[in-house]
This record gives sequence, C-alpha cells and structure tokens, in this order.
Amino acid sequence: MIKNLTKSILIALALGIVVGLGMNIWTPDLFPTVDKYFFSPLGDIFLRLIQMMVVPIVFISIVLGTANLGDPKKLGRIGGKTIGFFLASTAVAISIAMALAFIFQPGEPGLLDQQEEGFESEKAPSVVDTIVNIIPTNPLDAMSSGEMLQIIFFAIFIGFGLTILGKKTDRIFKLFEQANELVMYLIMVIMYTAPVGAFGLIASAVGGAGLDAIASMAAYFFVVLAALLLHALITYSAVVKFLAKKSPMWFFKNFVPAMSVAFGTASSGATLPVSMRTAQDRLGVKKSVSSFVQPLGATINMDGTAIMQGVATVFIAQVTTTNLSFSEIMMVVIIAILASIGTAGVPGVGLIMLAMVLDQVGLPVEAIGLILGVDRLLDMTRTAVNITGDAACALFISETEKDIDMEKPSVKNEA
Repeated sequence: MIKNLTKSILIALALGIVVGLGMNIWTPDLFPTVDKYFFSPLGDIFLRLIQMMVVPIVFISIVLGTANLGDPKKLGRIGGKTIGFFLASTAVAISIAMALAFIFQPGEPGLLDQQEEGFESEKAPSVVDTIVNIIPTNPLDAMSSGEMLQIIFFAIFIGFGLTILGKKTDRIFKLFEQANELVMYLIMVIMYTAPVGAFGLIASAVGGAGLDAIASMAAYFFVVLAALLLHALITYSAVVKFLAKKSPMWFFKNFVPAMSVAFGTASSGATLPVSMRTAQDRLGVKKSVSSFVQPLGATINMDGTAIMQGVATVFIAQVTTTNLSFSEIMMVVIIAILASIGTAGVPGVGLIMLAMVLDQVGLPVEAIGLILGVDRLLDMTRTAVNITGDAACALFISETEKDIDMEKPSVKNEA
C-alpha cells in the first residue's frame, strides 16, 4: 500500500507543479479564483484531517514509548542521546547554511527597496521561560491548544508512572495499546486522500509564487536548496553509515514515502504519523524508540528551518550592506538552536523564528518580505529534511540500544 501511495503522491506533486505553473503563466487572472475554491480547499481538507490526529498520536505514542522503555535509567540515557543529537545536528545545519551564504553571497544590495511586504517581529523566549513552560498547568488545555512540549512532558510523566506501577496498571497500558492501533488505522485511512491533498497544496504554492518570484530570488533559493541537500546527503548519511551501521542509499530509498508527504504538507507535525509508520515498517526502527524519538523530533529538531534562518540572515545582511561580526554570527547560531525548541511543526513557522533571529542581531525584520514569495516552496523542502533527521536519529538509537525488549519488525534487505 505504501509503495503505491508513494507513486501516487509523487505523480500528484508533479501534476500540481505543472498545473500551478501553467495557470500562473497562461491564465494568471483565473488562478486566484481556482485557488480559492479548488486548490486551497483540497490541501486544507487534507491538512485538517491529518492534523486532527497529531495530538492523539503524539500523546499516545510518547506514553507507550516511555512505558515500553521500562527502566528509568534507560529512558534518561535515550532521552539524553536524542536531545544531544538534535542540538548537534541543528548546529551543523546552520553552520553549513551560513558558510554557503558567505561563499556564494546571494544578497544583492538594493533589493530591500523593491519589497513591499512587511513582517512583525516576536521576542524570542528566554531559556528559563522555555524550560518553565514545558510543564503544563492544565494538560487538557495544552492538548486543545497544541502545545507540543507540554503534551510530550505530560505523556512522559504518564508513561513513567505506568512503568513504575507495572502490573497494577496493566489495563490502562492495554487501553493505550488499543488506542494506538485505532489511531494508526485512522491515519492509514486518511492517507488515501494524500495524493489529492498533495496536488492541491503544491498547485496553490507554485501557482501563487510563479516563475517571476522564483527568478527574482534565484540565488537565495538555490543556496538554501544546496544547504538542505548537503546536510541531508552528508550529515544524515554519516549518521546512518557510521552510527547506525546501515546503508545511506537503503535509508533514503525506504524513507521516501514520508519525505514525499512532508514535502506536500510542509508540516512536521502533520507528517508525524506517516514518518513513524515508515520508520517502523520500512527501516526496522523499534516501536518504543520511534514512539519516543520522532514525536520529540517533530517538536524540537528543526534542521531545515535552521538552514533557512542561516542563509536568510546572511542574505538580508548582504542586501542591507551590514557586516556581521563573529559574535553576531555565533549569536545567530545559538538563537536559532534555542528558538527551534518548542516551535510548532506547522507551515510558515520558520518565518516567525527568523524574525526573532533578525531582531536579535539588529537586522530589519521587514526584509523578510523579500523571501515570502519563495518561502512556501522552501518550506516544503526543509520539512522533508526535518523529518529525515528525526528518522536518522531514531534509527541510530534503535540500532545502538540493543537491550530494549521490543520485537523488531521485518525490514527490506539493505541495498
């Protein structure tokens, strides 16, 4: 089913690009109406269906993942490895991005005068506030508002309690297992609508941006794409090859279904059910590891977003002829890493994070208007990179934590 679904999604994405660009070029006056009443509704319905399942699957998966790990020491060890991996990976990602931006210098002085759209900054939360806000005062309120870090904390707390109480809570644990089966079944039902949703999303994005927007920002666009590609092919391949002891080619080949959905939805959260299922069924990641690592990664691991921030910051500095000092460059790296923690995995959130970064180094936040035209397309690509990093981490931990008592699902032979 997954193989046929992947082909259908890829065909739908290609068709959406052709239709969107075709309408933008030959019937630009008709596109807004078709987009409003056809393309956007198709994409929005699919996104709403799958986002409807995000909170239940995150909560249930984290509870089961924590409970299945059993030993609290094991939970602490795996949690430490996961967070350490995510922070290091994000630092590498933004370093690659800024290095490429300084080498190729995509920013052309004077571009700022041509842009009309503005963007408001938000103050970056402090480290203390971020840590304190992880603990929910009302778990149900956190679930209704989609506060993922609070949901994850509460789920870990419940899973820890189930582990300590053991047989006393067998019925509750069984209930969570049954709920997980139900949620996974519903996700697979929803995924039958993925090709239609992907067509609507990509047709709307490409048709709205058009060739003119892409051409005017071509240098920035391709530097971001190059950084995303290098990070995926070098950093993640190294993790898979040297830490997980697997073939990178095998990894990417089997994870394509989730990457294609991520590209279509531009949402790590919305793609989470598919990425978890793909990691477990096609990569052989243990369910307890996948259930713990991937939901956490969808919340705090934003490598693709960090790459966009790094390139965009240097790009805007070049456009405004501002020389970034070494301390300011380091500040960009640190703020981008911290800002990614607790940021919702939804479309467009990278721009909010970028506004925080620009504000901290004294660059004009309104310059974000320069990149709005091509950001939707880049958002799709960087989301695919984000979830690939989560899967690479899950595979690495699953392969190095051999003592986790979970039956390993069958996987395809390595290429």
